[in-house]
Amino acid sequence: MQGVGAIVLAAGEGKRMKSETPKVLHRIAGAPLIRHVLDAVAEAGVKEIIIVVGQKGELVQAVLGPGYQYAFQAEPRGTGDAVAKALPLLSSECREVLVLCGDTPLITAPTLLRLLEARRAAGAAVSLLTSRFADPRGYGRILRDEKNLVEAIIEESDATAAQKEIQEVNTGTYVFARQSLEDTVAALRPENKQGEYYLTDCIGFLRARQQSIAAVTAPPEETQGINTRQELAAAAALLRQRECLRLMEAGVTILDPATTYPDRGVEIGRDTIIYPFTFIEGKTKVGQGCLLGPAARLVDCTLGDSVGVQNSVVVACTVGDRCQIGPFAYLRPGSVLAEGVKVGDFVELKKTTVGAGSKIPHLSYVGDAVIGSGVNVGAGTITCNYDGVQKHVTRIEDGAFIGSNTNLVAPVTIGKGAATGAGSTITRNIPPDALGVERARQVVIPNWAKKKGKKQKEKKGKTDGI
Repeated sequence: MQGVGAIVLAAGEGKRMKSETPKVLHRIAGAPLIRHVLDAVAEAGVKEIIIVVGQKGELVQAVLGPGYQYAFQAEPRGTGDAVAKALPLLSSECREVLVLCGDTPLITAPTLLRLLEARRAAGAAVSLLTSRFADPRGYGRILRDEKNLVEAIIEESDATAAQKEIQEVNTGTYVFARQSLEDTVAALRPENKQGEYYLTDCIGFLRARQQSIAAVTAPPEETQGINTRQELAAAAALLRQRECLRLMEAGVTILDPATTYPDRGVEIGRDTIIYPFTFIEGKTKVGQGCLLGPAARLVDCTLGDSVGVQNSVVVACTVGDRCQIGPFAYLRPGSVLAEGVKVGDFVELKKTTVGAGSKIPHLSYVGDAVIGSGVNVGAGTITCNYDGVQKHVTRIEDGAFIGSNTNLVAPVTIGKGAATGAGSTITRNIPPDALGVERARQVVIPNWAKKKGKKQKEKKGKTDGI
């Protein structure tokens, strides 16, 4: 959008969060609070964005990266001072300035566009976003005149008892004509109980100069700021509701949206069914007709079509069509499953490639391995991939059969069509179609139970005679 710049205020300390992490970096729905704000600004078409940071601002910069300009507010001297620090960084092409807070993650692009259009349609010096809260504590109140026009904004700390009863609040989101903003910011003085430069005073200044002020109202579900952990949790729940609604509208069945946790922007194909207590995080992409959960967690992974994941964790993996995972499996980063693979209960994979149709049904650890197609890995199999210094690769070729309770000491290769005997520790390569067995010879002691019982009786008799 040409001619519009944005200033995002992110210098607040967030004392009520009781955290060493800057408030705007607390995460909900897979991203920091401020990322949701920046995404809404970008979606509205605004490309020139200035972020005002304060103490620990370097942490904010490190998370958001170099794609933005940053202004530094050394001392917390109020929102007006923060805007004053950012204004000189805006290009000369910016004739309108969108100002909003970095801790309002529920704001949406359509609302920002309404705010822009309201200012333009009215030819106003500023348009401001208001909301009505049943409990307005902590927010500045909107003062209106007898014609119901916005007259000023009064901060709560400076409000009278009557003014504190007003439920219409300032959300901290505005669109200013740039010249009006520059003129009024220059006139700000810290003449209030907080001793700060209030951006809200600009509204009263503009009204006193007979300049018009437009107002747009949005629901609290979009405008609330985050100041406490409780508010963080409430905002996260609202974002999840939005994501669940988006997914259901796209053809996904979610059995219980209240207990389903999709991050913003995850991709899930139609006719997928999601059971409760399922977490879908990061950049996860899920194909069509999948069955997820209950109690599954998918993080930054890609699933093909008709995949089942039950009571399992899958992190940074690629899973082909018609794979079945779980229950109680753990697929760690770097694992790749071809189509039709079975990874069953209490199986852990780490950086392992599994070929089409292979099965690792239960109770196994397979790490740093390359498994061909049509392989069966018996229960209790372990790849011993770490020698204390470095990791080594196990290779199991097509059609091999790994007997239960086999230890494969890497580096080792099991040839095509080969097998291992149950209970073997394999330390050398097994050629194709061969059987590898490594066991101690079984010893049978006849009458062992009787002999053991006789010795126990003799021992007890000696003890009783003491």
